[in-house]
Amino acid sequence: MSALKDQGFVRFEADETFHLLGPEAKGAWHSFADSWSDLPLDGFMADGGRYRRRRFAAFSVASGQVHRKPHQPHWQSRDYNPLNGGVQRWFEPVTDAIADHPVTQAVIRAGVDLFGDQTWHVELHQFRIEARTGEAGQPTPEGAHRDGVDWVIVMLVDRTNVDQGVTDIYAPDGTSLGAFTLTQPGDAVFLDDHRVLHGVTPIQPVDPEQPALRDVLVATFRVQEADETAHNA
Repeated sequence: MSALKDQGFVRFEADETFHLLGPEAKGAWHSFADSWSDLPLDGFMADGGRYRRRRFAAFSVASGQVHRKPHQPHWQSRDYNPLNGGVQRWFEPVTDAIADHPVTQAVIRAGVDLFGDQTWHVELHQFRIEARTGEAGQPTPEGAHRDGVDWVIVMLVDRTNVDQGVTDIYAPDGTSLGAFTLTQPGDAVFLDDHRVLHGVTPIQPVDPEQPALRDVLVATFRVQEADETAHNA
């Protein structure tokens, strides 16, 4: 993928994403998207915010095989996440149905196809950001950031009554590399986490009488260390 190599990120329109994921994933999309209605509140927001819901899972991927790891905490250093980093965050797990879902499996395999046939540690996050009048929802409350991994996939699952939510991409020196809005279910961006930072502007409702909802899937890929491989063998 030349754009990913040249600029450190590539944006896919929904039809391009579904072509990448394949017909089985496209046909199963609705049951995948419906699972976002069952995300518990993120209880680890250091800003006290109650605008984010999520589930989490980790996988090992090697030689074309995807294996779910035992449930574990999500951890980031404060170098990458100054707001919520530095602690083990035990989120509710992604359900087995979604971990095994054709869309989930296709996203992981698409990442392997684009990023290379390594032994990967993959983390999967289901996010719902909610906003109401007078209470903005923040997709990236830590600001423009790297995730501390090798590669990142962000895919929009749904967007209801949302104003803003603009994705911004930056070089490490702060130079803007692009800004766009994921608007259609399936719109996605693939990122080289070593080369670019990313952030999303706060969302607010278009109709002030109704909540705004922004649902995304985030999958991060990190080359799995030898001791991790042995531990999960």
